[in-house]
Amino acid sequence: PAGSVLAAEAMRAAGLLLAWVLLHPAGTQQCHLAGPSSVLRFTDTHAEIRVPALHRVPSSLDPLYGLVRRCLDLIQQNPLPTELLRAALNDPGSVRTLQVVQYELGYVVCAAVALLFTVAMPVAGTCFCYCRSRRRCGGRLRAHRRSLGCRRHCLLACLSLTSLIILTSVICAFVTSQRVKGQMEPGLGAVPATLRTLRQHIDSVPQVGPLSWQGVQMVVDQFEVPRQQIISDLGGLSRSVGLSIHTQLKAMTYAALADLQDRAGDLQTSLHHLQILDKTARALASARAELELALQERRRRVVALLDDPRCTSCASVLGRAQSLELGADYGKVPSVEKVLKALAGLPRSDFAEMIRQGNGTFNSIPELAVERMAQVIQDLREEMARMTEKVQSIANSFPLPDYTRPISEALEKAEERSQPYLREVERFERYRWIAGTVLCSIILLILACNVMGMALGAYGLSKREDPSDYECRGEAGAKFLLVGVGLAFLFSWLLILLVFATFLVGGNIQTLVCRNWVNQEIYKFIDTPGNLPPSMNLTRQLNLRRDSNLSAAYRDCKSGAGLWEVLQLDRSYDLDEHLKTPKYTADFQKRLGDFTARLGEVRLLRSEGRQDLETFARSGMDEVDYGRFQEEMKNPVVQTSLPALARSLEGLQKMQRNGTVAGRLAAEAQALWKMQNSTVQSQEALVAKLGESVQFLSRLAPHLQEQVKTTLATTASVEARLPVQAQQILRQEIGCFTRKELRYFTQYLNWVGQMLREDVASCQPLATALDNGRVILCDRIADPWNAFWFSLGCCTFFLIPNIIFAVRLTKHFRPIRNRLISTGSEETCPFHIPRVTALKL
Repeated sequence: PAGSVLAAEAMRAAGLLLAWVLLHPAGTQQCHLAGPSSVLRFTDTHAEIRVPALHRVPSSLDPLYGLVRRCLDLIQQNPLPTELLRAALNDPGSVRTLQVVQYELGYVVCAAVALLFTVAMPVAGTCFCYCRSRRRCGGRLRAHRRSLGCRRHCLLACLSLTSLIILTSVICAFVTSQRVKGQMEPGLGAVPATLRTLRQHIDSVPQVGPLSWQGVQMVVDQFEVPRQQIISDLGGLSRSVGLSIHTQLKAMTYAALADLQDRAGDLQTSLHHLQILDKTARALASARAELELALQERRRRVVALLDDPRCTSCASVLGRAQSLELGADYGKVPSVEKVLKALAGLPRSDFAEMIRQGNGTFNSIPELAVERMAQVIQDLREEMARMTEKVQSIANSFPLPDYTRPISEALEKAEERSQPYLREVERFERYRWIAGTVLCSIILLILACNVMGMALGAYGLSKREDPSDYECRGEAGAKFLLVGVGLAFLFSWLLILLVFATFLVGGNIQTLVCRNWVNQEIYKFIDTPGNLPPSMNLTRQLNLRRDSNLSAAYRDCKSGAGLWEVLQLDRSYDLDEHLKTPKYTADFQKRLGDFTARLGEVRLLRSEGRQDLETFARSGMDEVDYGRFQEEMKNPVVQTSLPALARSLEGLQKMQRNGTVAGRLAAEAQALWKMQNSTVQSQEALVAKLGESVQFLSRLAPHLQEQVKTTLATTASVEARLPVQAQQILRQEIGCFTRKELRYFTQYLNWVGQMLREDVASCQPLATALDNGRVILCDRIADPWNAFWFSLGCCTFFLIPNIIFAVRLTKHFRPIRNRLISTGSEETCPFHIPRVTALKL
């Protein structure tokens, strides 16, 4: 009973598990989450048409540049002349000279100073030459004074300091002049190059020709990225679908096949045990009849022997001998012949081959999916080619040419018109550099004369013991100083003219252009209606929206906005409408949605196998009373234990005094042992064999019909549900695949929208070009240009004290006309000048 209960519980659990599998169809799991491989990477193909941003490079001359800008801010304190510029641009004839003079008052004052310097220096030089011819300037000292040494040292120090300042200034002038020359050529070349790059950038935006690899076409060509990914996914779609169907249905299919295999095994095993049961019961009944005769004869002989008066102490065993008779009677058990007749010829089908074929058919689903889906995969690949043509329509219908053409034409016109001016600027810069180099060299020559003059004069003063040597070197030093003075008078007016010319150009560029460019006053002036003539209306020429202006466009472009936003193209072109995913994927989705295939047609049980199981269930095996067998098996073959009786007889034999009785007891005991070891043991072995079969059949029989019925129902249900659930899984897998591929399309179209709005049609190069123009003009050219005239101007103005100190120092290097003899004088103590006579020049 315990075994039956356990078997029933196991069957119930198996039935619940199978019912859960049938009631929870496969294919209900969610699609796999998108991993990193589902994110497409697109190439920034538009990087080569960007305008590289230029920046101010820190320099050791920055303090000098800052000083010059502060000086210019003091010279020109007026703000941007809005009214004057408006009049000059719209009606040049209405501009009054007084207005210009009032605005340029600081420069006018500087021009007056330069003019005064230009006139005064040649006049002063002429007067100096006249005085020298009269021996009045740069002559000799006429007498000693006590303060002569102090004055000489003071003049030497002042002239040295002045020369040092001039040297520092001329070095700065040389450096800044060379820097202007080094920056001017690439700076001038950057103007047409930047304009050309901008024009190429603008022109490249709408290029959509079949051989074009720029602008919108480059973005459209990036469709190759999702196309290749989708084609790659299509290559593994069919096998993936087949494997998914196989994976999700194998538990249910393998459970049904295992259940079917169990029932086939039950049929084979039951038939085997029934045959054993029938044969063993017959053998036991036949052996019982034979054993009964032998046992009756043996009982008669043993009872007669034990009842013999000569048998000592035999009465105690007599009772057991008299009860020596057969036990179990297997002739009374039920017959299973009817069941065997019902199962005769079974199984008529090869269940093992049937299960192998069903298993093989189910396992071939992945290959079958590849075969069935080959045509739809090919159709989808052809659809991808047609989809490429649809995507090309984005480029073909993009409207930017109508908006970018005016900008491109304006840039081309600016590039053409800038060429003559740039050539003139380059020529002027070449002349400036040559003049600056020559004049700086002359300043260096003046400094060389100063250095030689001071060195020879000081050396001559130190050699006063030798009058001839002193006079020679002192006179040479004085002449070097006078040569420097002459050069200063001769070329100072040229220096001031170069300084003023470069100052007037560079100063106005700094105060009128650069300063107002940095604070964006120029943009405000351009944005103010009426400031520019109609021919220079940038809002109209650049095709900006009416409510926009240059300042707003510049800020938007600088922050990374695109032409799409600046020009507000969305008012005339609905980009979102052109980038809707269904517009390009409708046919792709339809082909996948319409695809159907029968991939789950698997025969688990053929009709002859079903008939075998039904016959097995109706055979009546469950109607046999296996309890009768078990009751009979509880009875021994012989009621009295033959071994116990034999051992008792052997014990009595030892107690007998009569040898004849003892011999007969021994013979009877030997006969009992022989009967036990041969007949009785063989029947007990048959009973044990019978017990195994009865135990198996009694455990299986009560649940046989239910198990067979469940197996047949499960098999039929699995065979019916396999195609349905396979189709469900197919639809789910195709749905997951479709959503995955649509994500690729969506990623690409979103990227296209972002690129067209922000990157490909970006106006950031326009803002960068304007910033680059300010960096080139103001930071790289104007700053060293202004530092050049400032340094050269310092040299020029410090030539005035240089002339004064040099002329005054000349007298101290020449011999004194009337030298006082005084050994303790201040003059003789530091220099020890010997007595000399007055000399004429």
